[in-house]
Amino acid sequence: MAPVASRNTILRLINAAQHSACPCHSCSTPAGNTHVALSQMRKYATPVNSVQKEYAFEVAASNLRFGDGVTAEVGMDLKNMKARKVGVFTDPNVSKLTAMKTALASLQAQDLSFEVFDAVVAEPTEDSWRSAITWARQHDFSHFLAVGGGSVIDTAKAANLFTVYKDADIMDFINAPIGKGLPISQILRPLIAVPTTAGTGSETTGTAILDITSRSFKTGIASRAMKPTLGIVDTANTESCPTAVHISAGLDVLFHSMESYTAIPYTERVPRPSNPILRPAYQGSNPVADIFSLWALRTTVQYLPRIAKDRNDADARRQMLLAASFAGIGFGNAGVHLCHGISYPISGLNKLGPKYKHPGYVTDLPIIPHGISVALTGPAVFQFTAPSSPDRHREALAIFGSTTVTDPSITSIPDRDIGAHLYEAIARFLDNLGVPRGLKAVGYKSSDVGMLVKGTLPQRRVLDLAPGIGDMAGEDGTEHLTRIIEGSLEY
Repeated sequence: MAPVASRNTILRLINAAQHSACPCHSCSTPAGNTHVALSQMRKYATPVNSVQKEYAFEVAASNLRFGDGVTAEVGMDLKNMKARKVGVFTDPNVSKLTAMKTALASLQAQDLSFEVFDAVVAEPTEDSWRSAITWARQHDFSHFLAVGGGSVIDTAKAANLFTVYKDADIMDFINAPIGKGLPISQILRPLIAVPTTAGTGSETTGTAILDITSRSFKTGIASRAMKPTLGIVDTANTESCPTAVHISAGLDVLFHSMESYTAIPYTERVPRPSNPILRPAYQGSNPVADIFSLWALRTTVQYLPRIAKDRNDADARRQMLLAASFAGIGFGNAGVHLCHGISYPISGLNKLGPKYKHPGYVTDLPIIPHGISVALTGPAVFQFTAPSSPDRHREALAIFGSTTVTDPSITSIPDRDIGAHLYEAIARFLDNLGVPRGLKAVGYKSSDVGMLVKGTLPQRRVLDLAPGIGDMAGEDGTEHLTRIIEGSLEY
């Protein structure tokens, strides 16, 4: 006889059945709703007892090499890999910089055959991905090399994937329910990633993000099969980064680490996959990801303000590159949640609505840089999630206060007040970096809240890792998301 499931597990399964989204997560049921939930439980008695909770997590990350000047080794790496022809990806700005010149010189020194695609756009779109994919399919590349920020590395991942899957469409692998979310079962070509920003951590993850312009939000593909074979992390490659780019990229690191550390535990995902290949890359918080996420959070809180004051601070740049990769290992296995989920429509809708262009970015197009779009909801998000795990949020609060959880200033705060204190701590940190103070500061209005909620709801890949969203029977998170976004209009 099957063991009887707990009430909270049953509620999560009810929600999963109603929204065809998995994994869902647990949260205690308010007493006033218990009789409603119980009446619904009986309708789902059979599937509830047949579904098993997750019991395992996987750790996947690219091989990483850190060092000053290690970009010069990339030619030898590709030679060692017996590369026959290399597809090199970069963007128009990076193509003129030392990092790209060093990489190409390294390939030439090893007499390697290569072709360069230098038309990657910041914040990639369906169209820009298709252009890169079409170009890559026209060549017979044995290996790939990406030199640039997250946009470049993600585009190279997509080109690699669809070179192997020559007849597939982008939507075949885009995360469900936006796309089909098919598993990647074939082995991709080796990819070496050389980041030129300290932010996305894309050099160590199997995630690639793009803007679905037809729907005015971002989404992506997440699979361990897409992670680079090697990430070459070279301090010299962020020397030319403008301060605005350093700050936005660093904010991505900050919230990668905070979101992955506070995501639902991996044991709360249901149902357990029928085959390991179906286990998602984003699994929920777990002991290994926790270590990397906390280190990245502490490092970012300490060193990002130093870069904001002096972008030539070599030690701070070195530490932030480490933090970006460490956070990549953390969120690449645990996942992100609300800040990133809401950021996707914030960035996407900007092109049609506010048309905000962030100072310091070399582009004629409207742009809310990814790290900024993530940070805009940060204070409200963590005030909302704090009750789910007060101890973890207390740890984050201590880090922002440059102290420890045993400090009397931290221990004296009741659990119920942790969220409010963390809200203020994050807001102060963002203020000191010159981040726009909420959605109104980038041009959004109260009347836009509904559209932003609508653009967030399909992001089940990350919403299902968020404590407190969609874990009540019959809810998809609309009410909570509305409150969070309203609370993020200004602070």
